[in-house]
Amino acid sequence: MDIVRSLLLIVHLLSWALVFGYALSALKTNEMPKGLLHGALGALLSGLLLVGVIEMGDGDVNHMKIGIKLVVALVVSGLAIWGERRDEKLSAGFFGGIAGLVVVNVAIAVLV
Repeated sequence: MDIVRSLLLIVHLLSWALVFGYALSALKTNEMPKGLLHGALGALLSGLLLVGVIEMGDGDVNHMKIGIKLVVALVVSGLAIWGERRDEKLSAGFFGGIAGLVVVNVAIAVLV
């Protein structure tokens, strides 16, 4: 079970890294990168699976922390879906907001 947990954690962190990198790269072009949506949905799904694996084991889960991280992940995923459906260019603030939310999510994971 530890191997599954470790693999899910790696996928989760790499997905957030993808979202952060794509958001930063889009600050110059103001165009929605194709991988940003995939990274956001991958982070959301792997995070949910990771919590499920931890709950099945003997690990103790901070439900308040997980709830806040889930809300942030849902907002990032929603913004990615909304940005993917728009035909025109998006503002740099849009991508800066996504990058900021990723930083908030990672900070909550590490500091709380």
